[in-house]
Amino acid sequence: MTEYQPPAAHGTAPGAPDDAARAVAYDAVVLAGGAARRLGGADKPAVRVGGRPLLDRVLAACAGARTTVVVAGPRPTARPVTWAREDPPGGGPLAALDAGLRHVTAEHVVLLSADLPFLDGRTVAALLDTLRPGAADGVLLTDSDGRDQPLVAAYRTPALRRELAALSAAHGGTAGLPLRRLTGALDLHRISDPVASFDCDTWDDIATARARIREHGHVLDEWISAVKDELGIDLDVDTGVLLDLARDAAHGVARPAAPLTTFLVGYAAARAGGDADAVAEAARKAVALANRWAEEDAQDAAPATPSGGAEPEPRTDAG
Repeated sequence: MTEYQPPAAHGTAPGAPDDAARAVAYDAVVLAGGAARRLGGADKPAVRVGGRPLLDRVLAACAGARTTVVVAGPRPTARPVTWAREDPPGGGPLAALDAGLRHVTAEHVVLLSADLPFLDGRTVAALLDTLRPGAADGVLLTDSDGRDQPLVAAYRTPALRRELAALSAAHGGTAGLPLRRLTGALDLHRISDPVASFDCDTWDDIATARARIREHGHVLDEWISAVKDELGIDLDVDTGVLLDLARDAAHGVARPAAPLTTFLVGYAAARAGGDADAVAEAARKAVALANRWAEEDAQDAAPATPSGGAEPEPRTDAG
C-alpha cells in the first residue's frame, strides 16, 4: 500500500464535500481494477468523460471521505488516495472489497466502482443519510431497469466484515466469488437513481455519457467541476452571481469586460481569503461598479433639457 501525492499543479487539498456528507464520518472504497473486456481491455478508469478520467470523477463524488481507498495499481489521480490490491490481482470484486476494507476505520463505508460518470456528492450524501438512522446493513442504488447496483452503495462496515469472514471461512478465501454472495446475506435498502447508477461498460456507454454532459442543462456545471479539479480549487460559489456580473459588465461597459472582470474578481477574492464569501463580496463590488458605469453612460447619452421641460436655446458662438 502506498500513498499517492498529487502533482503540485493540482494542489493537495481534497474537494469540498457536500454539507450532508460532511455530517456523517465515512470512508470510501473504489474498485478500479477490472479487466474491462467489453472495452477491449482498455484502461477504463483512465477513459475521459468531460475531460476528466472516470476514476477522478468518482473520487470527486466521495471527496468528503476520511480515507479513500482505491483497489487497483497506483496511478496519478487528482486527489490523494490510499492504494490497495486484491490477492491475487484480478481475484474479482469480493476479493477487491476485502483488500479495501483492510484500510477502513469508519463505521460507514461507501463502495463504488470507478466507472460512474454521473455520480456526485449529493448522491453519496443521500446514501449515507438513508443508512445512518435505519437498521439496514446497507443502502444501494437501483438502475433504470430496477436492478441492484451494489457498487454504488453505502454499507455498515461491521456488516461487510462479518459476511466477508463467513464467506472466507466457508470457501477458503474470497477470490473468484461473486459479489452477490455477500450482498445476498445483507439487509439492504434501495434507492432508485437511473442517472447516478449509470456505469460505463461499453464504448457506446462512454459515448452516451460524453453526449449527455454536453447537453445545455448540464454542460456549465460539468465544465466548472472539471476546471476546479484541474486547478485544484476547492470552492463552491454561486455561479449565478458570476454570470450576472459577466452580463452586466458586457452590457454596461464592453463585451471583453466580462471575462476580464470575472478574472479580476477571482484574483481579488483569492487575496481576500479565497472563500465563497470573498467571491460574493468581490462580485458585489464589481456589479455595483458596472451598474454605476452603465448609469453614467445612459445619462450622457440622454438629451439634456432644462428644468420645466423647455428646449434649450440655440447657442451662439462668440465672434
